[in-house]
Amino acid sequence: MFTGIVEEKGRLLSIEKGAVSAILTIGAGRVLEGTKIGDSIAVNGVCLTVTTLGSDRFSADVMAETLRRSSLGNLSVGASLNLERALAVGDRLGGHIVSGHIDGTGRITEIRQEDNAVWYRIEADAKLLRYIVEKGSIAIDGISLTVATVDSRSFQVSVIPHTREVTALSERKIGDTVNLENDIIGKYVERLLAPASGEDAKGSGLTMDFLAEHGFY
Repeated sequence: MFTGIVEEKGRLLSIEKGAVSAILTIGAGRVLEGTKIGDSIAVNGVCLTVTTLGSDRFSADVMAETLRRSSLGNLSVGASLNLERALAVGDRLGGHIVSGHIDGTGRITEIRQEDNAVWYRIEADAKLLRYIVEKGSIAIDGISLTVATVDSRSFQVSVIPHTREVTALSERKIGDTVNLENDIIGKYVERLLAPASGEDAKGSGLTMDFLAEHGFY
């Protein structure tokens, strides 16, 4: 688990592409402190496992499913990357609960300045937008942000100077693709409220008759 509070910006040193997979080597500093092979680091919001470790870099394998779901496969050497180590028990949860499992990608369609803040409009598929709510949380390239507005095709976030300074968001341009992870709570709530399937579903779930029978009016 992660918090969406980026610890540092790293750089993509190399990308070794296989038939449908890749190996990323990333230059970093702070996130390497205390890190061991097998640990998890979020790279632009994608949870990756450290497979090799150096004094100023680490490598991670990226499977085909991850490349399909995220923007990692479109990276170029030298790209700036948002990095965060996994949440440790007892740490402050400064952002929100982020799993590092990307739901899909969005595209930046507008960037505009408003005094000290910068607004980003991101267009996304309806299957992602259904979980995005005004004043709710969204992870964009691993950055925990608050949704300011949402409509049927896109949503907006307003970003303070500090966030732009310490993340790679300041380098994003109109037309760029970003990784999106919806708030995990909404997805679980929807799943739990969905009707069950199969024989076990018969007679299951809450109904008005059930509540009345047990004294709830």
